[in-house]
Amino acid sequence: MDKIKVTIVTVSYNSMATIADTIRSVSSQTYKNIEHIIVDGASTDGTVEIVNSFGSKVSKFITEPDNGIYQAMNKGIRLATGDVIGILNSDDFLCDNHIIETLVNTFKESNADVIYGDVRYINPRKPEKTVRYYSSKKFNPMKFKYGFIPAHPSVYAKRNLYEISGLFKEDYIIAADYELLIRFFRNRSIHSEYIPIPFVSMRTGGISNRSLKNRFIINKEILRACKENGIQTNMINIYSRYLIKIFEYFRHF
Repeated sequence: MDKIKVTIVTVSYNSMATIADTIRSVSSQTYKNIEHIIVDGASTDGTVEIVNSFGSKVSKFITEPDNGIYQAMNKGIRLATGDVIGILNSDDFLCDNHIIETLVNTFKESNADVIYGDVRYINPRKPEKTVRYYSSKKFNPMKFKYGFIPAHPSVYAKRNLYEISGLFKEDYIIAADYELLIRFFRNRSIHSEYIPIPFVSMRTGGISNRSLKNRFIINKEILRACKENGIQTNMINIYSRYLIKIFEYFRHF
């Protein structure tokens, strides 16, 4: 564990406006034993040229058509050679240059199987402005039935946890991350640690909140994920989380 290798998987499609920020946030980390894998869905807007311009700062890069974001993420995970794997979307970036070093030190000190933290949502036009803060502090597996998970962009897991639990289910549209985290935490022998800092800055406007239709889809898939994994819940429980999420807009850093 003295030389923990961290794999960061980034999935992209027509992301030329943001992917350079993503790559720079990884390449500027103080911890250097990082494998950055980018899986692109055959972009046509200049994304490929931007990624190629970073040369060896990107460890592996493939660009080809795929059947959706979760298939692309699975491709990246299968290519990973790191001891620890995390997902960083192509319109997100790590909050500071010490995030991965902090993660690695916590893995060493705690021997955790999975580590997670917080996420800040930012104004796309003013990235210094936090519009919502997602804290994972109060998460526990009992909250899956209410639609709560630790902020997925902040989750870093040992590779063998994917080998034990499996990858993303590719027939989900929006909530495959939710379903996968249920499988992670369903294993009572795993050891998780929470770090009370924001790992990732996310631009607002993500797919899950883009429309009322998408919110309906994600909640329907959350219900499905719970049922598939033996968690008893209902739509009233799942929708109740929106009352709590309101307070995330008042916690700005």
